[in-house]
Amino acid sequence: MGHDHSHAHGHQHNHGADLSGRNLLISIVLNVLITLAQAIGGIISGSLSLLSDAAHNLSDVLSLIVSYIARLLSKKEASLDKTFGYKRAEILAAFINAATLIVVALLLIKEAVVRYLNPEPIESSIVIWMAALGILVNGFSVLLIKKDSDTNMNMKSAYLHLLTDMMASVAVLVGGILMSVYEVYWIDPLLTFAISIYLLVMGYGLLKSSFKVLMLFSPDDVELTHFVDHVKQIKQVKNIHHMHIWQLNENQTHLEAHIDLEADITMSEFDLILDQIEAYARECGINHVNIQPEFDKTDDKKLIVQH
Repeated sequence: MGHDHSHAHGHQHNHGADLSGRNLLISIVLNVLITLAQAIGGIISGSLSLLSDAAHNLSDVLSLIVSYIARLLSKKEASLDKTFGYKRAEILAAFINAATLIVVALLLIKEAVVRYLNPEPIESSIVIWMAALGILVNGFSVLLIKKDSDTNMNMKSAYLHLLTDMMASVAVLVGGILMSVYEVYWIDPLLTFAISIYLLVMGYGLLKSSFKVLMLFSPDDVELTHFVDHVKQIKQVKNIHHMHIWQLNENQTHLEAHIDLEADITMSEFDLILDQIEAYARECGINHVNIQPEFDKTDDKKLIVQH
């Protein structure tokens, strides 16, 4: 019975999505290069901070790859055995990357404590150059995907991984320079700890919002009571019940419900009622509606039914 209003909505994103995919790919290549450079530099100079920087960058590469694969999958067409296609791949990627962000934050806290107890000044110019290179590469990658991170959970998770890495490199560099010049040993651990707290807050927020979509919770921004009140006011509508609302992904919200009718009306009359329901749904931010019409049917008339 439903009509899908999401087609037009989906097409606007195509150009942007392809661009985002390309930007992710550029970030992956850059991060692979910087990981290799820092690992080699770390081995040559015997620097632990460089090797840990390389490990951070490797975790970036992995999270970017997860985001990129999800981006590719989400564009695949739906089929009979996958009627939604891979629309939720990006939500799943955001969930995975948010979980790894929290792990990275905890590792950074451990690192901060170790560095505070055993301060190691930056020992050679190669470390300074590599840290600076890390900052530049991550900074460039951050700028590449910043725009998409505002509207897309998956891109936001990749963005946060890169941003953290950039800030961690800054902490190492600033801490190292202050250590060798002024013998101040607590700046680097303090900055690292501050980054970790920021990361825990952001990672938790992202984990929570992606979890809500995966668990089919009602979207926060949908005015459900407004929608239900409007539907009840439609002539011929006696009751709305058995309602489910969920987000397929960030741009598609689905609603299904049963509608009790006052009379045994014709299909064409019901279509007019359906048009009104869909108009209210669009106002409330729902772009796919599936309504089951009923007359004199004995079923549970509660708005939300426990199965």
